[in-house]
Amino acid sequence: MSDTDKAFSGSIPALYESHLVPLIFQPYANDLATRLKPRAPKRLLEVAAGTGVLTRALAHALDENTAIVATDLNQAMLDHARAVGAKPNVEWRQADAMQLPFGDGAFDAVVCQFGAMFFPDRAHAYAEARRVLRPGGLFAFSVWDRIEENEFCEVVTTALESIFPDDPPRFLARTPHGYHDRALIERDLRAGGFVEAVQIETIAARSRAESPSIPAIAYCQGTPLRNEIEARNPTRLAEATDIVAAAIAKRFGTGAVDGKIQAHVVTVCKDRGT
Repeated sequence: MSDTDKAFSGSIPALYESHLVPLIFQPYANDLATRLKPRAPKRLLEVAAGTGVLTRALAHALDENTAIVATDLNQAMLDHARAVGAKPNVEWRQADAMQLPFGDGAFDAVVCQFGAMFFPDRAHAYAEARRVLRPGGLFAFSVWDRIEENEFCEVVTTALESIFPDDPPRFLARTPHGYHDRALIERDLRAGGFVEAVQIETIAARSRAESPSIPAIAYCQGTPLRNEIEARNPTRLAEATDIVAAAIAKRFGTGAVDGKIQAHVVTVCKDRGT
């Protein structure tokens, strides 16, 4: 993983919230919140909260007395999440998933939406999630399936290869869609100390936008893919976005567009013996 893969700064947080959240994140946030509701956790930790799409879904679905601590490594993302707002039971806090600043057994549940792909040592991050869970507590997270199952991302990546043939930006394939192997996910969880049965459910959904330009802007300017494009040529971001929009229009039409997205939702409980 490149250092730029983790750089969510500048205008990225605002575009991430306005474009990517409704395009791809909201359906899976609603799904995770629905899964957590029957467990009625009293204290819940979210890691890699981003601009707070899952945080807000959890705050809406869970009892208003549930204490939600939403963390992210990137302060710029947290600042935007705080500005968007949430219910009073949400505490925003900068924290590194690799070294969580919480005591052992402090939470009934730990959740993470599309953040595990960015962890530099996933087994260590999972061990930290397990440490702060109470015995029997739930760890639930989602990761994207391979890029071929996520149609807009595949088109974006292919289109950028035509612009930068000698050194194509590969952020989407390398990082967001680079951690899709179910067996590897389970091995990493075992290495992190989880011994209970791991449930991995693959869920397909639809990504919809009013025009091809919306997913083009979302991916090219609202993710760290922007950093890769600008590193190759800082003057070509608008051109690259337009070429990606044209590629999306060629495949999906010039009006409203509709593409497949697919992700794995992973759940595992901490054993009750520790």
